[in-house]
Parts: sequence; structure tokens; C-alpha cells
Amino acid sequence: MLSSSSALRAAIHRALLRDSALLAVLGGPRIYDEPPRELTFPYVTLGEARLADLSVDGGRIEEHQLTLHAWSRHGGHKEAHSIAAALLSALDDAPLTLSGHRLVNLRFAIADIRRDSSRAYHAVVRFRAVTEPSD
Repeated sequence: MLSSSSALRAAIHRALLRDSALLAVLGGPRIYDEPPRELTFPYVTLGEARLADLSVDGGRIEEHQLTLHAWSRHGGHKEAHSIAAALLSALDDAPLTLSGHRLVNLRFAIADIRRDSSRAYHAVVRFRAVTEPSD
């Protein structure tokens, strides 16, 4: 059985690759766990994850904080905002199916959009999820 964090990450990746609005903003399926060497802007990467144990009364409950990164160079700030909005639309309260686990909820937490030193705009979009083992 996959760990809950691996199962959640895989489900999010699948959901993003199926989201037509996000794919339209990106110009194709440019959603990576590990980006290739040759990149075409814009694109999204699955980033950092934080896991916390919220278990009570012997039931295993885990809280996940997952960060997605969106990168835009030619479309600038407006494109970065559009990608962040598409990520929010695709994932906030999405009914994802996880292997070996049940998603209790998945909620948008915060987004931060800024220009970085490489002349790209970088959107950092964070989500909070709660999972428990499936029966």
C-alpha cells in the first residue's frame, strides 16, 4: 500500500492532468513531479509536502500540506494568476480517489505570486488535505 502522502500526490497529479481548464492555460500537460531538463513555459511542479499526525482514539488521521509551484515567463503576472486560479478550481474540495486511503477533505490554503530573479513569475499555491486509511 502506498503511503498516504504518496497516494495523495499521485491523485493530485492525475487530477491536474485531466483538468481541461488548467491544460488550456498551460498550453498542454506541463505538470511535473520532477521537471524535465528542457522546459517550456508555463508549467506546474508538485512541490514540498508536510505531513502531521492528527490521530485520535486509535484512528489514523493525517493532515497534509502540499505546495504546487506555477512558473510563467512570457505571460507574466497575469498568466501566473490564471494558473493559480486554475489550480484552485481543479483541486479545492475535489473528490479525489486515493489508493489505500480516503480523502476526508482537500482545501485551498494560500497563494503567493511574485517575480523571481530569473525574470519568471512564480506562483506558490498551498493546499491542506486530511486523509485516513480506507477500510
